[in-house]
Amino acid sequence: MVRRLPPLNALRAFEAAARHLSFTRAAAELNVTQAAISHQVKALEERLGITLFRRLNRALLLTDSGQAYLPVVRDAFDRLAEATDRLYAQEARGTLTVSVLPSFAAKWLVPRLGRFRDAYPEIDVRVAPSVHLTDFSREDVDLALRYGRGTWPGMRIDRLMTEDICPVCSPALLRGPRALRRPADLAHHTLLHDEDHGSWRMWLAAAGVDDVDPTHGTVFTDSGMVVQAAVEGQGVALARSALAAADLAEGRLVAPFDVVLPAAFAYYVVCPEATAERPKIAAFRDWVLGEARAGKAG
Repeated sequence: MVRRLPPLNALRAFEAAARHLSFTRAAAELNVTQAAISHQVKALEERLGITLFRRLNRALLLTDSGQAYLPVVRDAFDRLAEATDRLYAQEARGTLTVSVLPSFAAKWLVPRLGRFRDAYPEIDVRVAPSVHLTDFSREDVDLALRYGRGTWPGMRIDRLMTEDICPVCSPALLRGPRALRRPADLAHHTLLHDEDHGSWRMWLAAAGVDDVDPTHGTVFTDSGMVVQAAVEGQGVALARSALAAADLAEGRLVAPFDVVLPAAFAYYVVCPEATAERPKIAAFRDWVLGEARAGKAG
């Protein structure tokens, strides 16, 4: 069945004018001109074929038809407002699914999530570790934290943080007969890699070391595992600062050399433009960006 509904703006103009019995006060409430209210009401009357108001010199009165129509229109607007409020409340709470690289989740995000729960107890966060790019149209994901160049068309993209890379190791490797004292000493230790051997090659070149094989050592497919292997004293990792920061702060790792390189990529908060301002998505985005700023300031 096709509903015969008048235009919404005309109904809003009628409801406000009937409530105030004044086109002037209705115009002020709706932030339009008095002429616009008069035009909308006249168009509504013509559409219905019914006179809704009696226009007197100094007064505006409802006709019998207008008095009968007003409660129905007002009730419809009240129900729309209540439904909209419920919808906003539902969007502001419930489950928020965040796709994130496993290494970044374990080393950076998860240790901070308690603060988000304290600030937004009505939002349940579901952390979905993943190494592949999120297809928001097919996956049940609200927001992603991704590492890359920040070029994802059609997305709302906010840079979360940039990084440096430098060698890190267990403090135990600074002691003993093969203690790490200068970059050339890496020749006596196992290099720990993620799958990007090029980073070690660039760092060794920057440090002026040409007698260490940058492809030698143990390879992990997850950058967080590289850092953990260094904590366990299994070798020297070329670590990204965001992943190694907590272990460095707690003394589980040390950075034995001063040579630091900027990482080619950065971390970003990514979500579809169409859903970027949903309350729970905006709340998490603002919070995680604030956490990154606080960490940088600290």
